[in-house]
Amino acid sequence: MLQLLLYRHAKSDWTVASRGDFDRPLAERGRRDAPRMGAYMREHAIMPDLVLCSTARRTRETLDLLLVELTPAAVKLRSAPPRVDFEEALYLAESFDLLDRVRMVPRGVARVMLVGHNPGMHELAMDLAGAGARADRTRLAGKFPTAALAVITFEVADWSEVALARGRLERFVTPRELPGTS
Repeated sequence: MLQLLLYRHAKSDWTVASRGDFDRPLAERGRRDAPRMGAYMREHAIMPDLVLCSTARRTRETLDLLLVELTPAAVKLRSAPPRVDFEEALYLAESFDLLDRVRMVPRGVARVMLVGHNPGMHELAMDLAGAGARADRTRLAGKFPTAALAVITFEVADWSEVALARGRLERFVTPRELPGTS
């Protein structure tokens, strides 16, 4: 069984007009939500083996805040922190490009996390999740908000075998659903 974690970057700051899209930093809400989602992942033992992250500033900042929460979990589980690959091609990538990249993950990597952007992340999640709890799939169909996490499993042995509508949406979590959200 393989597991794909699709994580949309946290909320970015649109207030600095002089910055281009690629260089937008996280907003205060994003800096708050990313560690909370990382804590959720730690509490539920959702630890990727490999992280593929867009090189945009907001995705890198999001990942840094997630890893602050996940690294202690790796130590506790006596495993290595995830390997992280920053890839420029993931910046605003379309769903079919993301899927092509996932299919190139080497054998032996059981859990991969993509940290990227909409609309590609949302489309990929919708394309892959052919099964799962109806409530989660309905919420996913409606929106893939910032700092949301979709966990999709595949009953295959190799990433090259990942196919459309063959995944099971195990969970879809957004920061608003976590305890302590006002």
